[in-house]
Amino acid sequence: MTDPDHQWLSIRCQCELVSISRASFCRQPAGESPEDLEPMRIIDEAFMGMP
Repeated sequence: MTDPDHQWLSIRCQCELVSISRASFCRQPAGESPEDLEPMRIIDEAFMGMP
C-alpha cells in the first residue's frame, strides 16, 4: 500500500493518495494485553468446537 523507501514519492504524498494520516502510517500496533488473551482463547475454543 505504502512504501517508505519509494524513490520519488514521499510518505506524505503516499498517505494523501490512500487517504490516511501520516500518524496512522507511523503508529505501531500495541498488541493484545495478557488480560484479553485468556477470554479470546476461551471464545476461540468454543467457536472451533461448534462452528
